[in-house]
Amino acid sequence: MHKLYIHGGMPLQGEVNISGAKNAALPILAAGILTEEPIYISNVPYLQDITTKLDLLGRMGVRFTVNENMMIELDARSMTNCVAPYDLVRTMRASILVLGPLLARYGKAT
Repeated sequence: MHKLYIHGGMPLQGEVNISGAKNAALPILAAGILTEEPIYISNVPYLQDITTKLDLLGRMGVRFTVNENMMIELDARSMTNCVAPYDLVRTMRASILVLGPLLARYGKAT
């Protein structure tokens, strides 16, 4: 059995950057459909599911910008399309999260 010996005596120092949780960011992005005002979301993890969700929202008319720190500005004022394209929806289970906000805002969703 291997052992790990740690000799202490020195306090730990440093910084660790912790990115946000994907499972929290995806519903927050979908909820951005509900408002007529731009929203800002910070500490978003850089993951494929996040970029797919942004692509999905973009195809529905939502404007967004992402800076180098993964802070996202989301603006749904120009959104006119209530259809989530199947070619994107089929690649990510979390795509269903846009249906509730679409129904709440427009009364329909596809």
